[in-house]
Amino acid sequence: MTDWPGRTAAEIAAAVREKRATPREVVASHLARIEALDDRYGAFRTVRAEAALAEAEELGARGDLAGLPLAGVPVAVKDNLAVRGESTRVGSAATPDTPAAEDHVTVARLRAAGAVVVGLTNVPELCVFGTTEGVHGTARNPWDPERSAGGSSGGSAAAVAAGLVPIALGNDGMGSLRIPAANCGLVTLKPGHGVVPAGIGEGDWFGMAENGPLATTVEDVRLMLAVLADAEPLRRAESDGLAVAVSTRSPLAGVPVSRPYADAVRGAAGVLMRAGHQVRRADPPYPASLGATALAHWTAGTAVDARDLDARRLVRRTRVHAALGRRFEGAVSSGAARERLRERLAPFFESHDVLLTPALARRAPRAAAWHERGWLRNVLADSAYSPFTPPWNLTGWPAMSVPFGALPSGAPCAVQLVGRPGSEAALLELAEHLERLRPWRRTAPPAGEPVGGRPAER
Repeated sequence: MTDWPGRTAAEIAAAVREKRATPREVVASHLARIEALDDRYGAFRTVRAEAALAEAEELGARGDLAGLPLAGVPVAVKDNLAVRGESTRVGSAATPDTPAAEDHVTVARLRAAGAVVVGLTNVPELCVFGTTEGVHGTARNPWDPERSAGGSSGGSAAAVAAGLVPIALGNDGMGSLRIPAANCGLVTLKPGHGVVPAGIGEGDWFGMAENGPLATTVEDVRLMLAVLADAEPLRRAESDGLAVAVSTRSPLAGVPVSRPYADAVRGAAGVLMRAGHQVRRADPPYPASLGATALAHWTAGTAVDARDLDARRLVRRTRVHAALGRRFEGAVSSGAARERLRERLAPFFESHDVLLTPALARRAPRAAAWHERGWLRNVLADSAYSPFTPPWNLTGWPAMSVPFGALPSGAPCAVQLVGRPGSEAALLELAEHLERLRPWRRTAPPAGEPVGGRPAER
């Protein structure tokens, strides 16, 4: 029997389509790995073991199996998207424990493509913060379990990085795909507005939140994105070389960038230059008001999501965040601040096809009971380590996190690629160049093995 955990989604789907594996055996092997390892990583709020095996059995009997792009691929779903027959708790005790009647459209598309949902993954309450912990569990980075997996798609990222599933579904309202992907050595793409259906909570955080894939290879991101967008896979950008701007300047004034992340940007810039791209140093004209704009939108989105919940059942940091956000709802809903930011940054992307930055400013905070700590302490910790992601939710433009280099602990480091609207294909092309020329180990090593102990796993 082949050991399927650790294989890519593309490899698994090809094996199932070609009858070299059945969906049931693939799903069963991943469920066994989840049972053996997830107590250590806290990726899942709930595991659908019995239901997933039954669905895999039904899938194996379908007559159209040979045409399914994700045939038999186990997938994890972030616990703020509806999965038929399961409750959607969004990391909170204040949400109802009521089974969903229908799948979210993105979940339905994954299932229609042949994927099998094995469980729902942990998130911070209402998906607010950049670390994942709360009443339903704490998601840890499989590369460094003393550290948080990040947030808010932390459980989804931990599941993929530990090899519990080959791909996972998450979403990103202020960096919630890119932050945990960067921590956990994964590839992700926050698509531009309108590429993938959103429908995340009430209003998608004023249109800033987007659903997207978490995977270990660019090929799997491309494959999953095509399914989520209900489109043909994005063709590789045909160009003689993209114009890449390189910047290590933090968008938030006064936030320093640690040496490993600055070094990762410089290393990635060198790789892209050798691949034939036009690379030069250039800082975007971030406005001094960016921090205040981001905070207003971040808190206002939470205020909307908390509106119909019993505040007594929310943890204190969430209550404070939502209370502050109620003051900003009116101004934020107009969209004026976001439009001003787009107008300020658009000329920069007339001169540059892609922006290369650090994905994070420093490693993630320790995995701890951050939900029991004060609001200001949470906000300061999040802002200090993830200042590079929020601008691109405010603009609504596509952005990726791609593994590159390593931290002193041996855990992965990462860079961010950002483009103008419609540039997803260009971002994927650059990510493929980085992957080919500087391959990364795709999943975390087993417990007890040194993180840097073996070469890249392909």
